[in-house]
Amino acid sequence: MKSIAHIWKHPKTSVAGLLIAVASVAGVLSQQGITLGNAGTGTVLTLVSAVATALLGLIAKDPAAPAPSAGSTAKLGAWALIALLLPLPFAGGCSGSAVAQNIVNWTPALQSAVATVDSTGALLAPSDAPIFTVATVGFDAASNLLVTQAKAYLANPSGSTLAQMQAQVVAFQQQVNAALLQAARITNPASQQHAMAAIQGVATIVSAILALVQSVSSQAAVAQMAAQSTIKLAQVQPYLDSAEATRVVASHYGEPASLARLQVAQAETGAMQAGF
Repeated sequence: MKSIAHIWKHPKTSVAGLLIAVASVAGVLSQQGITLGNAGTGTVLTLVSAVATALLGLIAKDPAAPAPSAGSTAKLGAWALIALLLPLPFAGGCSGSAVAQNIVNWTPALQSAVATVDSTGALLAPSDAPIFTVATVGFDAASNLLVTQAKAYLANPSGSTLAQMQAQVVAFQQQVNAALLQAARITNPASQQHAMAAIQGVATIVSAILALVQSVSSQAAVAQMAAQSTIKLAQVQPYLDSAEATRVVASHYGEPASLARLQVAQAETGAMQAGF
């Protein structure tokens, strides 16, 4: 009964939660191929989700409403934030091109992270450097290929170029995961710290790119990508630094750490639920 009473006491928050649920369900159904028919050049689910998002924006900025308390404002802001973080697989080709552009936008950070890996071997103990070098030897080629394929998708957003991008991001993710497991074998504490920090920088960006590609891939494609992922996230999670990942994402998007933290958590949860 108290839960029902809260609905009437906090109507804007309740409506926001309902709209977010509508957008979430629409995204899941659309990713499974369920469209509920066409609406113009799009689908009914696309229209429903767009309307839900628009209404969420309206109630979040209602000038006629009385000034809410600090607590209710914070709650509504959190709901709106969660809505913005929801993956939008139903957005179609435009979303795919946006993802490809987003991947390209990660290029400077990815190249910088890989360059850090290349220079880290000199900081390790002589007996540890070979282990690290062997573990990360393919990072340069993998990062260059991923960026090249993202640019190819931007120029020609087709199923074949998307498939190439899907395969490459998983291949790179597997290289990074394998490198983390190899670096964990380094026994020298200082060497291991340097090695893990360098690989972590690349891992964060690859995870972000994987989440972007996953968001515009069909359920069947995601399942195929996950099947190619033999070293699972759960195996390397103990070696990942969520605070550093938050810092990298916040810096890249120029956003608060609180928002970046949610994005990192969402990407990690989505990857694990998909089988990565």
